[in-house]
Amino acid sequence: MAYAIRRPSWPSIVLGLVVLAFLVFSLPPYFIGDTRVPATFALHYPLLVGHVMFGAVAMVCAVAQIWPGLRRRRPVLHRRTGRVYVATAIPAAACAMVIGAATPFGPILAVSNVLLAALWLWFTIRGYLAGRARHFGEHRRNMVYSATLAFSIITNRLWTPVLYITLNPLQHSVFDGNEEHFLWVVAGVGAWLGWTIPLAAVHWWMRRRPAIEPSSIPRTTATEPV
Repeated sequence: MAYAIRRPSWPSIVLGLVVLAFLVFSLPPYFIGDTRVPATFALHYPLLVGHVMFGAVAMVCAVAQIWPGLRRRRPVLHRRTGRVYVATAIPAAACAMVIGAATPFGPILAVSNVLLAALWLWFTIRGYLAGRARHFGEHRRNMVYSATLAFSIITNRLWTPVLYITLNPLQHSVFDGNEEHFLWVVAGVGAWLGWTIPLAAVHWWMRRRPAIEPSSIPRTTATEPV
């Protein structure tokens, strides 16, 4: 996962609080058999619950993984948390692919969901395999991308209401008053912006930094499995 560096921990604290607030708001309906997403096929709800629960654990583990000092001071905890992240991110992404393709909110959102889930799965598996092979630079890059996609559900929730308010005046002129098509565009564009902008920003940030920072890797990692 992302290797910790010696910097103030306030960005990680802020991220942790944002993730906590998001999960507190999002998870309760699924504990009582409710959902904000209409079912579109027989297994839709079980897969949705699986995606949400696995994804929630993956997000918490991702916060722990990028916490400053974890990799340097607690390498064993880093590896164990990373394994939990991989073990939960993979089924979460697989479920997202299925339910995302069958979304009731239009084709724009469906394509975004499937591509996002596929990339999340791809970066997670590549990052894990790179770590097992001791290719730490590749491991770090892929896992940072993976974590970014895991958190993108939060930015997606921020874009959607902004787009709804901004584009609402066009509902009658552009969409001929068709509320369903209007919502499809809002949900679809919000979803695309929710993960492409963070991923592009992280890619730019990664290109400006060394692939791996030697000071963040304890000497013991040379002989210990990821």
